[in-house]
Parts: sequence; structure tokens; C-alpha cells
Amino acid sequence: MARILIVDDAKFMRLTLFNILSKANHEVVGEGENGLEAIRLYRELDPDLVTMDITMPEMSGLEAVKEIKKEFPNAKVVMCSAMGQQKMVVEAIEAGAKDFIVKPFDENRVLEAINRVLS
Repeated sequence: MARILIVDDAKFMRLTLFNILSKANHEVVGEGENGLEAIRLYRELDPDLVTMDITMPEMSGLEAVKEIKKEFPNAKVVMCSAMGQQKMVVEAIEAGAKDFIVKPFDENRVLEAINRVLS
């Protein structure tokens, strides 16, 4: 069981992840809807893992990962991307993200990625 922070600008996507993670006995400790909130909540909550959308208003997930990794080198971030964002996913991994999951979310794929990053 892990303490997880979900960051996505779409409430529906946060809810979907919340349900997948809760069912697998993970604890969702917070939700954010942009990169700025991601950084603030990471500092506040010190989660075991963050799921981070790439495309968000105010600050992208890509920029947020860079900031979080600068401050917390051991942070575990799993990027969430829509189809066709491969270039951004590669950039996110280079910036320090540990894995990525593609929308629409497949429950097994989400849990596989999260378990792999946590272990």
C-alpha cells in the first residue's frame, strides 16, 4: 500500500485513478489539477508516488516533474499521457519520471506501472 498524489486537470481522470488505486488498497492522499498544485502538494504531503498528467493549465506536468525532482531527487513520478504524446513522455522520463501510463486508463496497466515504480 502506498500514499499517492493524483495530479490531472480533468476531474473525471482523477476520479478514475482514485477508484483504481483505492480498489488496490492504495491511499490517495491528495489531488491537484495543475503543475503548481503538484509541487505545493508534494511538499505538504510527501507522498510515496505521484501520478502526473502531462498537459495541464498554469504549469505542465513536465515542468512540475523537473521542479519536484530538483527539490526531491528520490521522488517517484508516473506520467499520464494521451495517445500521441510520446515525445513528451520521453522528455518526462529524461526529466526523472519513472514510468508512464496512457489514457484511457487500463486498470491492470496502471497498477503494473505503480507497483513497478514502488518496488
